[in-house]
Amino acid sequence: MLSTLFFAALIAGPVPAQTSGPQEEPPKRVRSVLVYGDEQCPKSEDPDEIVVCANAGDSPYRIPKRFRDQPKEGAESNAWTNRVESVEQFNRAGLPNSCSPVGSGGQTGCTRAAIRQWYQERVDQKAKAARVQGAQE
Repeated sequence: MLSTLFFAALIAGPVPAQTSGPQEEPPKRVRSVLVYGDEQCPKSEDPDEIVVCANAGDSPYRIPKRFRDQPKEGAESNAWTNRVESVEQFNRAGLPNSCSPVGSGGQTGCTRAAIRQWYQERVDQKAKAARVQGAQE
């Protein structure tokens, strides 16, 4: 047991520095480079330079994965105001001034829609006539 402890102490103890080879100076320049995707780490052209590369994942122009997920589509992902507007638009058929063949007051909106369309066509004709007259002058 004593020999096992002695052997463990030798392994865990400090290791003396190697002094057998010539002492080299540290490099004069260290360059850190981020590579994306399948890019290769650039080679050092100068012997006094060390190039350290780190893979940064996907392209820097791509949206990160945590933001790529599409939002859920369905009732639970819609705001309450959008839900209410959808229900109101759906239930509008048959109400007065809706121009719908369904319900007792649906036909009343058809006259309003026809008048509105006629008025818009009249405004468009006047604008077109003004453009033609302006081009002739």
